[in-house]
Amino acid sequence: MSEAEQITCDVEATMNYVVRGEKATFHPGVREKSYWPVEEHRVTIHDMRPYTSDLGFDRNGFVLLDEPTAVTDFTDKDALAHYCRETEALVRRLTGAARTISFGPVVRTNAGGTHGHNMPAYGAHVDYGDRTVRDFTYDLLPKDEADRRLSGRYMLINVWRPITMVESAPFALCDASTVKREDMFPSEVVGGLGDFNRRSLWGFNLAWAPGQKWYWVPHMQPWEVLAFKLYDSDPDAVQFTAHSAFDAPDTPHDAAPRQSIELRTISYME
Repeated sequence: MSEAEQITCDVEATMNYVVRGEKATFHPGVREKSYWPVEEHRVTIHDMRPYTSDLGFDRNGFVLLDEPTAVTDFTDKDALAHYCRETEALVRRLTGAARTISFGPVVRTNAGGTHGHNMPAYGAHVDYGDRTVRDFTYDLLPKDEADRRLSGRYMLINVWRPITMVESAPFALCDASTVKREDMFPSEVVGGLGDFNRRSLWGFNLAWAPGQKWYWVPHMQPWEVLAFKLYDSDPDAVQFTAHSAFDAPDTPHDAAPRQSIELRTISYME
């Protein structure tokens, strides 16, 4: 299909925002314990595909890429390790980083009976900020190297991929250039990334404000990936790409459950 023939699929949907001024405490493994006061707003979520060539980390905080992977079984330990190395190489290529490491791969689905850790998150949020990026740097690198890497510029980028074509619970991103720091409020994630005993992870939830612009990728395919920036130690850089699952209108009642994998990466620049 030519670009001129491409059908644009913008939708109106309900987005869950945090109540302005409220700190949320999220327990992904036991979601009923969470305190995440929600304020619903109807928003337009724009079809990203017509704008793919115009999107960039520096302008919007995210990119959509055709990036196939040979990995199909993300439950296999060796295959998952290969995918992590593959994704780190992708992020290095995108950022020009001297080194990229990864953590926290999570497979998500909205299929019935799914454990809370693996369910999609419905709420506009930015996973983590500087505190958690620094914590994982010291977890994953020798202290001397961690000290050196953290003395320069570093950034946290999430890479999100469907495992099968997305038919339900699609994924939306908010253009980071439209997110203001005064509209973000602290979030504590207790026992996150599939580990009930993990120390708290610290990030932000987004409160509604006029001018925020949302995007999605209708019927996103397994060879497509979204890479989006959550944090950048350069305070002047576009960052804080809020995101959320949402319910698209006219989703068939028999739509297949969403299956996706996400991986967090930390890139250290020279």
